[in-house]
Amino acid sequence: MNKIRVRVADWQKDIAEIRRIRETVFIAEQSVPPELEWDADDATAVHFLAFEGDFPIGTARLLPDGHIGRVSVLKDWRGMKVGDALMQAVIAEADARGLKEQMLSAQVQATAFYERLGFSLVSEEFLEAGIPHVDMVRHSA
Repeated sequence: MNKIRVRVADWQKDIAEIRRIRETVFIAEQSVPPELEWDADDATAVHFLAFEGDFPIGTARLLPDGHIGRVSVLKDWRGMKVGDALMQAVIAEADARGLKEQMLSAQVQATAFYERLGFSLVSEEFLEAGIPHVDMVRHSA
């Protein structure tokens, strides 16, 4: 396996790859309705792409207020620390932008993953797009 690398994406130039990953993970695998997946926040978000070699395998976004979302890794690359690499890049970018508090809505099954990255639970479980979620927050030093 090639080394995983993550870079800040250009929404205009990289939209096809970002859409391919998110449509595969959220719309096809998890049955999220397309109208819930795509929103106006994409235009103002900082997007990230994870690659193995030259092939995009994961994505995430950071909103100007510190919300992290749309963290997704293609099935064949799960369990290979791609999510860790993506999240470390997002957190580093948030820190660089002075966003001392990062927030996200995590799918319940991913809670332990985010806790390892320093996020804490701040809500009860709720449904989002029919999937159980919890809100989580991380504070930078």
